[in-house]
Amino acid sequence: MNERLRGALAQQRISVAELAQKIDTDAKTVQRWITTGRQPHARNQRAAAAALGVSAAYLWPDSTHHDSYASTGARSELVATYPDRASVPQAVWRTLLDHAEQHIDVLVFSGTFLAQSNPRLPAMLIRRAAAGAQVRLCFGDPDSAAVALRGEEEGIGAALGAKIGASLSYFTDLARSPGCEVRLHGCAVYASIFRYDSDAMINPHIWGSPASANPLLHIRDLGEDSMFHKYTESFEKVWDQSKPWGLA
Repeated sequence: MNERLRGALAQQRISVAELAQKIDTDAKTVQRWITTGRQPHARNQRAAAAALGVSAAYLWPDSTHHDSYASTGARSELVATYPDRASVPQAVWRTLLDHAEQHIDVLVFSGTFLAQSNPRLPAMLIRRAAAGAQVRLCFGDPDSAAVALRGEEEGIGAALGAKIGASLSYFTDLARSPGCEVRLHGCAVYASIFRYDSDAMINPHIWGSPASANPLLHIRDLGEDSMFHKYTESFEKVWDQSKPWGLA
C-alpha cells in the first residue's frame, strides 16, 4: 500500500478517477499504484506529483528515477514546495489543522493572514484543544526591538506592530481557553513555523520581503536529524523565552 499517495489524494480531495484524468492514464492503473505499491514510469510520477502538489520523490522515495546525489531521507522529508505562502491552497491548511491531534504550534511576527483568510480559525483551534491537542501561538512583541527592526527591513516601519495588534485581537478568547496559550516574543526569527503534529509548514524570512511573498516548504518528521526536528527545536527555544499574552 502506498500510503503517501493515498494520503496526498485525500489531502487534496482528489479521487483516483480525477487524478487518472489529470495525468491521462487509466483509473485502474492509479489504483494499483496505491494498493500494490507498483511504481509508475518517471513521466507518470512527475505528472501525478505535480497534480497533487508534492514531489515525486516524496510519493515514491525508493524510485530509481530520482537524483542519486540526494539522500533518501532528504527526498522523502520534503512533501511540497510553494513559490510563496500565498500559493498554498486553503484546503491544505484546513486539512493539516483538522487532522492535528497533539501539537499545533505557530511562530510568526504578525501572522495577519491566519484569521483573515479563515475567520473560523480561533474557534477551530479551540475545538482542537478540546479534543486533546496542545495549541501554542507565538507572535512578535509589538514593543520589541526585533519587531521594530523587521518593520524597517520590510519597509513598513511601525505598521508591523499595528499588524500584530490586529492579529492578536482575533485570539482573545483562545488565550483564555484550556489547552491554548498565546505568547509574545522579542526574537529575530528567520522563518515562520506552522507545526501540525508531524507536519510543518516552514516560511523563510527574506530580507526586505514580507513572509507572504517568500517561499514555503511543507516538511514531515523523519526523526532526530531531520529539518522538522531542527525547526521544532527552534520553536521551543523561542517559546521558552516568550511572555504570556491575554491572560489579564
